[in-house]
Amino acid sequence: MTKKNKISVCICTYNGGKYIREQISSILPQLDENDEVIISDDGSTDNTLEIIEKYNDTRLKIFHNTNRKGVVGNFENALNVCSGDVIFLSDQDDVWLPNKVRLSLEGLRDYEVIVSNCKVVDEHLQVIHESYFVLNNSKQGFFKNFYRSSYLGCCLAFRRELLNDILPFPKKLFLFHDWWIGFIADAKYKVKFIDTPCMLFRRHGQNTSTTAGVSNQSLYKKIRDRFQLLYLGLTRLMNL
Repeated sequence: MTKKNKISVCICTYNGGKYIREQISSILPQLDENDEVIISDDGSTDNTLEIIEKYNDTRLKIFHNTNRKGVVGNFENALNVCSGDVIFLSDQDDVWLPNKVRLSLEGLRDYEVIVSNCKVVDEHLQVIHESYFVLNNSKQGFFKNFYRSSYLGCCLAFRRELLNDILPFPKKLFLFHDWWIGFIADAKYKVKFIDTPCMLFRRHGQNTSTTAGVSNQSLYKKIRDRFQLLYLGLTRLMNL
């Protein structure tokens, strides 16, 4: 993959006005004029969209959901409308480091999926953990990621061909979209984990997921969710 490949950055927003400016300002300098940032908004009632529109940048493309979709449905909407050869997933409240696009594209020359490391920070961007990979024991391996996923959505970049296999997301998926993407990626594609941190992963108490924290799910729900993922994933793979 080279910089000539069109990049789509998919950001899902919902009342993210407090942090969205820092995130977009960290992404745009790494993109070319023909790249795009897909903003799929899930009905924000704060100033999120006003902040984005003030950039007056044609690379920013806003799509409005007519009904609330939730995190998984919102990302599916963004992926359905993106047009890039290379796709990055992005949360609304993180900050990309200047090396993220470059290192991801270098990895995508030989791999179809990239998982980049990140630093875990607080709401003021003060570092809590230097390496998410170390904190989460992130590594490759189908069975390892079936038990506990290393596929943090905001750290993912992949070639467009992956969309043919991950979309549509299963309608009754208990787990988040990144678990689903990771399951398909581990089963079918070449994946590279980049140890160098490429992003500041902000934890501020209002995040959608509990990633980088201790799960409060019961044992029953953990078992149920993973075997549902296994069933849905194997069903999808057999029909590809």
